Amino acid sequence: MKTRAVQFLEAHQSGERSTFVADAQWRHENASWLRRSRGVALAIIDYMQDNNLSRNDVAARLDVSPQYVSKILSGKVNFSFKSIAEIEDRLGIDCFRAAMVGA
Repeated sequence: MKTRAVQFLEAHQSGERSTFVADAQWRHENASWLRRSRGVALAIIDYMQDNNLSRNDVAARLDVSPQYVSKILSGKVNFSFKSIAEIEDRLGIDCFRAAMVGA
């Protein structure tokens, strides 16, 4: 006889295979730029906290959507040097230094 916990798990299991291994491999292969992206995200978060700004406020200053700011703050954006420079210029912060510290 199955326990209630086993019955619950069987009733709620996904029909799709897990992508855990593939996701972990992707993170491992992209670890270098992901660390730098998190550094940029942390620099922006510090800026937001220091200036009491919301994601919408930052989006307006960067002339992007709030959804893109959320993506940036996730630390998973593969930035170009140009996009980092634009963020730095518009916000008046040094993201590159923060990105390199996070490396």
